[in-house]
Amino acid sequence: MIPTEPAVYIVDDDAAVRDSLTLMIEQAGIAVYAFENAKAFLNAYTPDFFGCVIIDVRMPSMDGLQLQEEMIWRKIMLPIIFLTGHGDIPMSVRAIKSGAIDFLTKPVIREKLLICIRVAFTEARKRISEVTQQRQIISCLTKLTPREREVMLLAVQGHSNKEIGSCLGISYRTVEIHKSKIMQKTGASNLLDLARIARENDLGG
Repeated sequence: MIPTEPAVYIVDDDAAVRDSLTLMIEQAGIAVYAFENAKAFLNAYTPDFFGCVIIDVRMPSMDGLQLQEEMIWRKIMLPIIFLTGHGDIPMSVRAIKSGAIDFLTKPVIREKLLICIRVAFTEARKRISEVTQQRQIISCLTKLTPREREVMLLAVQGHSNKEIGSCLGISYRTVEIHKSKIMQKTGASNLLDLARIARENDLGG
């Protein structure tokens, strides 16, 4: 289930900035959690975190871009908004290419920040929905029998029912029954959809 109340997680080594952003965002009715550095955020992080992260670029020990890389490595899917007083174009391009929602400079305009946060929240919901759907598909794939898996792999490779039957030593009708059960279990609407599911789960599609 997707959490209904997203929050903003601020990572900035400047206490004054943390306090200012916290006040600005809380006034919009949004929950805020602030951290003084990347390590504090990573130590506190749990899979229950939902919303987005506002990250300062220039921080001691681990800077904002390094934190972004660490989040990607740890598969932390919270959308990122970078906020910095020392940004440059190459830096912003790198951040956006790595998936950041935006790259804002200090001092930030409240309205612009809130718009970015709303965009990030929408992206957060999308990401969680996709992960939930993927987990459901994986769960469905585990319900396939060994024979159904064989039929599925041959079907998504483009083999006809007759060819599949000949390859596996079963009748054309049996292949049809297996394919019908495969479609029901995976939720695939057609063969192209089934091929996509197989490809995304490294099943040779």
